[in-house]
Amino acid sequence: MISARNISKSFGDVTVLNNIDVDIYPGKITAIVGPSGAGKTTLLQILGTLMTPDSGTLRYDDNDVLTLNDRRLSHFRNSSIGFVFQFHRLLPEFTLQENVALPALIGGSSRSDAMERARELLVYMGLEHRLNHKPSTLSGGECQRGAVARALVNRPKVVLADEPTGSLDTANRTELQQLFRNLCRDLEATFVIVTHDSTLADQADRVIKMADGRIIQ
Repeated sequence: MISARNISKSFGDVTVLNNIDVDIYPGKITAIVGPSGAGKTTLLQILGTLMTPDSGTLRYDDNDVLTLNDRRLSHFRNSSIGFVFQFHRLLPEFTLQENVALPALIGGSSRSDAMERARELLVYMGLEHRLNHKPSTLSGGECQRGAVARALVNRPKVVLADEPTGSLDTANRTELQQLFRNLCRDLEATFVIVTHDSTLADQADRVIKMADGRIIQ
C-alpha cells in the first residue's frame, strides 16, 4: 500500500536517513523501533507527508504523493492519513466528540455526518459516556483513545502513531495496545507505530529495526 524508496534526509551536516527502502502492507500493524536518534520519527513524518525528503519516492497505491502540489497534498493527507502522537493534542475548547469530528469537518463532511461517525468510533472505544466531556475532564487513557478515534474518523488508508503509549501508565498502555489489535481486526485498519514500548512492538505483525538512519532488520 505504501512504498518508500531511496529516502534520504539531512539537517545541515547531519544525515538522519540514508537511502531508506520500506513497504507498508494494508491491514497490518508495523512497528518501527530503534535507539533515540535512529531516524524513526523523521521517517514517520516523511511517510505522513509532513516532511519532504531530500531524495527518494513515496507512493501510496502507486501514486507518487511527493509530486502533488500543496493543496492536493493537504487534501490527500486529511483523507488518507491519520495521526496519533505521544500527547493527545485534543483541543481544550471542544468536547471529545467535536474533537474527533474535526478532521471530517475539515474534509468537507456535513456536521451531522461527522458527528455521527465520531460517535460511532467513541462508542466502539467504550467512551459513549464521555461524548460531551472536554479533554480537561478526561483521563490520559481516555484522551489518547479519543485521539485514535480522531485519526480514524476519515477512514484513512493508514494511521501513523509516534510513541502513542509513551505518556500512559501501565494499565492504559495495555488497554491502548489491545485497542490497536482490535481496530486492525474489526476495521481492517493499518498502523505504523514508532515506539520504545517493547510490549507494543511484540504485538505488531511486523517490526522494522533502525539504527543510524538505516533499516538494519
